[in-house]
Amino acid sequence: MNPDRALKRLLLQPVDRIPHWEHLSNPEFFRLMSGIDPYKHPQQAAQKTLENLPIDMGAGIPGSDDPIEELPEDESSWVGEDGRRRVRWGTGFTGHWEWGEEFKTVEQALAYDPLEHMDQRGKEVIEPQDYSRPVEDMARDMQGGDLLPYGGPRATYLKGAGFYNTIFMWPLLTFGWEIFLELAAGHKAEFKRLMEGFAARSRKFFQAVAMTDVNYCVCHDDICMARGAVCSPAWMHEFVYPYYEEFFGTMGDAGIKVLFMTDGNPGQIYDDIFACGAHGLISEPFFDYGAVADRYPDKFLAGDGDNRILQTGDRDAIEAMTKRMCELGRRQPGYFMCIGNHLPWNVPAESIKAYFEFSDKYGWLDR
Repeated sequence: MNPDRALKRLLLQPVDRIPHWEHLSNPEFFRLMSGIDPYKHPQQAAQKTLENLPIDMGAGIPGSDDPIEELPEDESSWVGEDGRRRVRWGTGFTGHWEWGEEFKTVEQALAYDPLEHMDQRGKEVIEPQDYSRPVEDMARDMQGGDLLPYGGPRATYLKGAGFYNTIFMWPLLTFGWEIFLELAAGHKAEFKRLMEGFAARSRKFFQAVAMTDVNYCVCHDDICMARGAVCSPAWMHEFVYPYYEEFFGTMGDAGIKVLFMTDGNPGQIYDDIFACGAHGLISEPFFDYGAVADRYPDKFLAGDGDNRILQTGDRDAIEAMTKRMCELGRRQPGYFMCIGNHLPWNVPAESIKAYFEFSDKYGWLDR
């Protein structure tokens, strides 16, 4: 790991090799690369693995080295005592995706006022913070100390923030998919009021970020699926993009790089995302990253790698994919190599190892 390399890349400065931004949750890869049992010593296995890889952003190290119960190889999902199904992720399981259970009807959602529920502690909304607090208090929690004057100096080392619920996720997580979509399509005037209330929460978060010394912020909203955008461009321009422009502008004016993250295929929306002020895009391998790089040579991109190719175990195919990614990284000064659809537990560890071997072969820029 080399965070200094990642920061230089974010600043479009020369680096020795193309950095990686990887979403790595594959315990067998940790076992293969470290020689340490990732269930008996999860922290040690991750540390030793990442010490020798160019993963400069994304992959984390467990906060504890306490042993974890090893899961059977054939156990890919699990139903908990709450009756909710979860799927396997790394050495454990994901959260659930059964949001909005307290809302049974559209009428209940229409009666909801986000401004009366600014304290989201204990709520199942991914970002369960108390948004009724003063912005300065939120910023001190992030900063861990004194606040900056607006637009003050950024950290001289890689230091970031992230927010899962930029704006689109709020109604989705609060009401669940079906009620959210019915509101969005059939009750536009009322939905606009709801979005204004949800935006009050996000606004305070991003204002707080601007008071800290972070140098980048990942703004997440899953506004796309594999076939494209969830909602129409016209709908996005009415209900979502004005908030992106405001929030991204708040951080951009403070000198913070804004990196937008979405699942799916952002081919229909990346022009608008950049027009709203985002400096970069992190997504899945369902569209043409090369075309984006040619159109926006000053933007950051992380993605293009495809775990479906790794799943095949075909070294020639893995090499061709990695070489193509490295060629993109040579012409795009803000490109991070990334398996955009993640490196989960069921990708063969040997395939991931081959990917990094080919990255080491083709990814150096000073040779």
